Amino acid sequence: MSSPRSVRQKPHEPLTDFHAGLLDYASRVDAWRTPAEVLDALHTVTACSLPLGVLGAARFPLKATDWKSVRLGKSVFLHKDVPSGWWEEYTALARNRFTPALFLARSSLASFTWTETKRMLEPIGIDRWSDELALKYGMRDGLACPVGGRWLVAFWSRRDLSNILTPASRILLQTASSFAAQRLEQLAGADINRIGPHPRLTPRELAVLRLVSTGRQASEVARALALGEETVRSHIKKAQLKLGARNRAHAACEALRQNLIP
Repeated sequence: MSSPRSVRQKPHEPLTDFHAGLLDYASRVDAWRTPAEVLDALHTVTACSLPLGVLGAARFPLKATDWKSVRLGKSVFLHKDVPSGWWEEYTALARNRFTPALFLARSSLASFTWTETKRMLEPIGIDRWSDELALKYGMRDGLACPVGGRWLVAFWSRRDLSNILTPASRILLQTASSFAAQRLEQLAGADINRIGPHPRLTPRELAVLRLVSTGRQASEVARALALGEETVRSHIKKAQLKLGARNRAHAACEALRQNLIP
């Protein structure tokens, strides 16, 4: 099993080969005929210039915890050099769990390394499971590139990437990831299993949940929408039932996870 290779660079030397390689990859991505070719070509560019390999690409389910719709080879594509056994353990542990790092990657316009994400979120206890699992398989750091709120292209490394990946490199990685995701979408085709049952919330219920998700109380929501407090509480209760949520905070989180509210 091979791993990402590091090429020693002089401190002042730009990674011209890396940048040129990524631009060339983006221009020729339509030539790849299988998901494996799409990922392998990208891996060749990154691993030749940086301690960075391709982990894989995934098409997000509508619900963050909906692992029934996640299928290897259909909505998830792994690179052949991903440490053996990691994916099996990851899927077994991830079921019915909310993954903060994935949520951040999905909702952010920026590309953060795993190390940077940990510094921002400061997970403790059980919330560190994904990080501890990655370390178990020699993956010290990584980079998640979200694409269009639907895809995620991920990279991994045995080194801390915080001071290795420059802003320019991240922009180019994000661009190449976008082209990779578009090609994978074409090759994978429609995935009807991803859709599943979708709760039908009314525009008013969505408006109420959007304000609830910002931390506003029922009285504040009522004033903002020019409604009575009882009407607001009624909308929240109906939304909770439709989303299968235990309380208003849970309902707001579910609406965010399912992309029902921005």
